[in-house]
Amino acid sequence: MNETCESAEKFLSEIVTDMGLELEVSAEWTDEGCLLNLIGNDSHLALAENGEMLDAFEVLLFQALGRGLDREHRFVVDAEGFRQTRKAELHAMAKFAAGHVRKNGIPFTFGVLNSTERRIIHMSLQQEEDLHTESVGEGRERRLQVRLK
Repeated sequence: MNETCESAEKFLSEIVTDMGLELEVSAEWTDEGCLLNLIGNDSHLALAENGEMLDAFEVLLFQALGRGLDREHRFVVDAEGFRQTRKAELHAMAKFAAGHVRKNGIPFTFGVLNSTERRIIHMSLQQEEDLHTESVGEGRERRLQVRLK
């Protein structure tokens, strides 16, 4: 495991302890970057509101330690397999959007997705020769659009 990932594990452990949460943090280095897993009685709190606390932890980690990561790597905070389940959902959504665009010939615009979710769909469809994906809009109104090339 790389040094930045070890620092992230320690940093996140201190945060959850200071918050009074019953959570243990484990970390491992993967192809995506540093995967930090939260395990414990309070994991349901981290998953509330569609995993907003997981997203917040990722932002904190990136702000505090992001300079230690290469551009292609990220911090991914997970609990109870939430991220893997969500990733599978996003791949299915990408497949649905691709079929919709091909069938109807009109662009498909997703609802609100965070930057990581938009990236997963972009990556899922990047090999499709007849489709183009792009993020449109600004800030919280940013949406992902799939259309024919």
